Order: sequence, then C-alpha cells, then structure tokens
Amino acid sequence: MKRLAVDVGGTFTDIVLFDEVTGRITTGKSATTPREPVKGILEGIGYLGVDLSQAGLIVHASTLGTNLFLGQIGLEPPKAALITNRGFEDVVEIGRQNRPSLYNLYRDKPRPLIPRNRRLGIPGRIGPSGEELEPLDRDYVARLVGKLCREGVRVYAVSLLHSYANPSHEEEVEKVILEECPGSIVVLSSRVDPQPLEYERTSTTIVNAVLKPVLSRYLEGLQARLVERGFRGVILVMQSNGGVASIGEAVRRPAAFIESGPSAGAIATAYMARLLGVEKALGFDMGGTTAKASSIIGGEPSVVDVYEVGGETHMGRPVPGTGYPVRYPHIDLAEVSAGGGTIAWIDPGGALRVGPVSAGADPGPACYGRGGRDPTVTDANLVLGRLPRVIGGGLRLDEGLARQAIARLADKLGLDVVDTAWMIVALANEEMARALRIVTVERGHDPREFTLFAFGGAGPLHAAELAEALGVQRIIVPPHAGVYSALGLLLADYRHSLHRPIAKPASKLTVEEVEEVFRSMEEEADRILEKEGIPVDRRRYARLVEARYWGQGYTLRVPYRGSIEALIEEFHRLHEARYGFSARGEEVYVALARLEAVGITGKPRLRHQREPGDPQLGEREIFLRGGWLEAPVYSRERLGVGAKLKGPAVVEARDTTILVPPGFEARVDEAGNLVMERGGLGG
Repeated sequence: MKRLAVDVGGTFTDIVLFDEVTGRITTGKSATTPREPVKGILEGIGYLGVDLSQAGLIVHASTLGTNLFLGQIGLEPPKAALITNRGFEDVVEIGRQNRPSLYNLYRDKPRPLIPRNRRLGIPGRIGPSGEELEPLDRDYVARLVGKLCREGVRVYAVSLLHSYANPSHEEEVEKVILEECPGSIVVLSSRVDPQPLEYERTSTTIVNAVLKPVLSRYLEGLQARLVERGFRGVILVMQSNGGVASIGEAVRRPAAFIESGPSAGAIATAYMARLLGVEKALGFDMGGTTAKASSIIGGEPSVVDVYEVGGETHMGRPVPGTGYPVRYPHIDLAEVSAGGGTIAWIDPGGALRVGPVSAGADPGPACYGRGGRDPTVTDANLVLGRLPRVIGGGLRLDEGLARQAIARLADKLGLDVVDTAWMIVALANEEMARALRIVTVERGHDPREFTLFAFGGAGPLHAAELAEALGVQRIIVPPHAGVYSALGLLLADYRHSLHRPIAKPASKLTVEEVEEVFRSMEEEADRILEKEGIPVDRRRYARLVEARYWGQGYTLRVPYRGSIEALIEEFHRLHEARYGFSARGEEVYVALARLEAVGITGKPRLRHQREPGDPQLGEREIFLRGGWLEAPVYSRERLGVGAKLKGPAVVEARDTTILVPPGFEARVDEAGNLVMERGGLGG
C-alpha cells in the first residue's frame, strides 16, 4: 500500500508519498491554485508520478474554512437562516464586550454570517435543568420554514436555549424543517456544541452550518476527481486539534477542520520531539505566505478550546471580537504574515515595512518570473546569496528580477540593493521572533529552555538568526523539512473530542452519575472509531471534566480518575498553579464531562536516505549581518549520518535551504535530522 499526504498552503501544495513496502518517502510541491485547489493537488500528484490505483490512503489538510471566512473570491457562503428562541435573535450580533480598539467608538463589529432578516425567533422554551417551560409551537415553525424555503434558504442553524440539557425542542424543529423543506442542511447546537454560554454555542452552530455545504461540495469534488484517476482508497481530513477523521466526520462537524493545515506541522514536531526525548520543543514553520509557531511540552502540543475564525491578528496575536467564535479544541498557534512571499513596502512616513500582504502563488515573488513586481522576503534572500538558483519543483529563480524589485525600494530609501535586502530579512526575522515569543514568553515559558524545530520551505533559512534572538541553543531541521507539515499528516492519529453537560456542584455528584456520562460518550466514540476502522486495541480514551468555582465565568480542565474527592483536590491544585491562589473553602462546580478519544494509526518510520556523491556542491558568497562571506554549499541528500560542518555554510535540499551562520556547528544524527548548535556540538 502507498499513502499520500496533501497539504494545501497559501503558496504551495505539498505532497508526500510513503511506500509501506520499501519504506521510501518521496516528496513534491506544486503551486497552489486558490480558486480551484483540486487542480493544484492533481498537478502535485502528477509531478510525483503516483499511480492512484495503488494508493490506499490519502490524508488531506486545507485552509478552505479559513479562506471562506476571510472572504476569498470564488468561495461564497450559502444562504442560511438561524432559528432560535424568541427574543434571542441578536445574541450573535451583540456578542461579548470585547473591544478590539478600546477607545474607538466607531469600530464596526464583524459582519454577521446570517443577516438580521434571517435570524428568527420561535415560541417555546427549555429551562436550565432541561425542564420544558413553554411548549414548542410546531405550527409556527412550519409556517416560518415554509416561507424561508420559498425564498431559497436551504441551510438552517438551530440554537435554542439550554438545548445541551434537553435537545428535544431542537430535534423537533429539525423534523419540521425536513418536512417543510426536504433536502435542507440542518445543524443543531445540541450536536455540535452541547454546552452552556449561548453566544459561543450559537456562533459555533452558525459557523458549522455555513461551512457544511462548502466543505461537503469540496470534499465530494476532490473524491470524485481522485476516483476518476483510479483511486479506490480512503480519504482522511486533518482536524484543528491535530487528529485525523473521516470525510463523514468532517462534514458532520466542519468547524473542527478550519485550522487543519497549520496543525499538521505541530503534530510532526511533537512526534519527532518524543522520538528524540526532547521535553520542550518549539515548532517553527515558515512557508510562502505566513510563519507559524507552536510549543510542545512533554511530547504534546498546547491546545486551546475556543478560537475566532476570520478574525484579525495584531503582531501575531488574535484580536478578540474581530472574528466568529468556534468552540472546538485546536492546537495553540501564533501566526504572522512573514512568509517567503511577504511583500516589502514603504509606508507614508517613509519607513520600510514587511507584510502583511503576500504575493501568494500567483504571481509570486518577482524572482519567480511570473509577472510579480513587488519585492518579497524570497527576493531579498536571493539577492543576499542565501538561496540557490533552482528551488523545489525545478523552479528557476531570476536574481535580476529580484534586484529590480528591491531597487525600487532602495532608491526611495537612499540605500543600495544589498542593504535594503538585508533590512527586509531583518524585519521579517523580528516579526517571526515575535510569534515564537508569543508561544513561550507570553505563555509563561523561557525560550532558552526549548529546542527549535525548523521546517517549511523557508524556516531552516531563518532558524539560526531567530535562535540567536531568543537565546535558543539548539536547532533541529528534520528530514523532508520543506514538506514537514504534509509529513505530519501521516503521523497523526484519529482524534475526537466529545462532551456532555453535568452542571452540578461537585458535592452533589456521585461517582455513578459521572461514570454513566463517560460510558455514554465512550459508546459514541466506539461507534465513530468503528466506522473509521480502528480496532479496539488501538483506541485510547482520556476522561476530563471542566470545573470552576461557583460564580466564575470560565472553567479549568481537570483529569477525572474515578474519585470526586480527588477531582476536587486536583482542581484546587491546578487553579493555584494557573492563577496563583486556590479557594479550598469554596464550592467546586462541574460544568462538563469531556472525553478525548484517540485512534492510534501506524506511523511511517523516518529514516535517513543518503544519496551517493560528494556532499559539497561548491562555494558562494552569502550576506550576513557582518557583510559578505565565502561559504561552502552542501547537498543535504548526500550528507551521511555523523557528517559534521561548521558555519558559515549553506545546506541545500530539494525542498528547503538551511543556513548555518558563523558560531554554529551542525551534524546529521541517526534519524537524519540536521542538528545545529551555537558554540559547537561538544564533541
């Protein structure tokens, strides 16, 4: 069997082919085609010469969800309606009191995904304990839906008060919708996010509803095109939480797949960190459009439970209140607009700036020769001698075009081309260092205690300079670094997050009640993993609860090990560790039970595949902070295990370029990683 991984990025589509018989890994890149991503995927597969009839598995990551909410041309949200309780039609527009600009009274909130005239309230009410306070008016709902259906609405988000405690009203509304408007897509909040807080639950439901037909159409189209070419295997989709799932699960809860691409790189970093026994790892992924940072501690990436899709970022940090909240676990990432294609420009005050706009895949940086005229980070690296003339996929870079683009900025700044190129790289480095500080310093960690894992098409080129800025001593550039996120797709396990409301003080809970809740979730997880073909001996379940002190607004996640007393004690301990105090005399309120279900997959064994030949390709001048230096150039594929080299040096691979500055030494370890350390390798 052969396995394929496909990661559609903003600039390139990365393809990894793993042959289970020979153990060989083959990689390739193709230009992303944003308006028709399937075209770029098929081109990349064709470039590798893959016979799809021999492929048993394809794992896919995409930025489709993010692109929809950012307003990409060609991706139009469907005509949808929200059905909620009367008087609660404006919950999603009122939102929380998050002010993106504290003193700006004229700042507009994000445009609602469903306009006011299609957010409709109905009679009927469920109470907080699941009791029916007012019966549902079925005839009213039928008239309402009949009118919407005649207006062409075929997508319905249903979010009724306290449906997490009793979903009967939502389920009855669903029946009416399907009777009055057959073939409609109906998303119930009690299925996608059964927990309190109306705003977040309703927003999550709407995002799922809006995304569902778009993702379904895309995945069905992709599957059909692959089948046309002989594919008869299984397609899996990467989730935001770092696990894979079937197409059926992806369509059922599409909001879980919005940040699928960036998560794969963190999963690959976590896998390699566990393999090497690295306790604290920093994942640094620099591609063509953005750079992303993640922290991995104890072999597990950091995860958060709520994020805003389609929102703004400021200096790598999400700006609360600018996007649409989605309540589903996703890997904690900091992302900045500092990829290879990020455009340099001069602001009205005459200062040089880098980003946030990217040249993307089309036309790309000026040096690609595809009509781009704006200077980018890639153009600057080429002018500084850091890049080869030919990069992944056989793309030839034109230094003359890069110089012309940068010269237009240099003339305005009164500098020469080389100094301007160096300033572009330095500004990009500062932006990326900020992302790395966000996932370390701002999370309470010292970056000097971490090992930096650098990957992506441009990550290893900038890694050493970032390590110097952060005080990091060791850098690891893994095999196939340029397509490492795609490789991470083949290293991911199946992962599903289920939760059920408890909504009781811990003192009034019994072990039997909690066990029954977890048993029901484990039965559901068994059904999901059974459908996905995971045998019983490869299923792992982790039991957790969301708890808080009485009156607190937000919860802490606490492991549940079968004892209410131990749960309370663990909550106090975690609260003190997080916030610096605990209130042991206060009542602990248990809001939710959560089950993290994992289906263990077989992993490709990563091994160094050395090619014959002299590893030194020659020499060339490269520009560093101190000026021009003569540096040897090596082929990564020809460096054997145990090979050592000193900076300055350049190591060229098919999918990336690695810069080893003066003061660094590098070696190839047993797994084929290129390990760089400041001040030498210590023998």
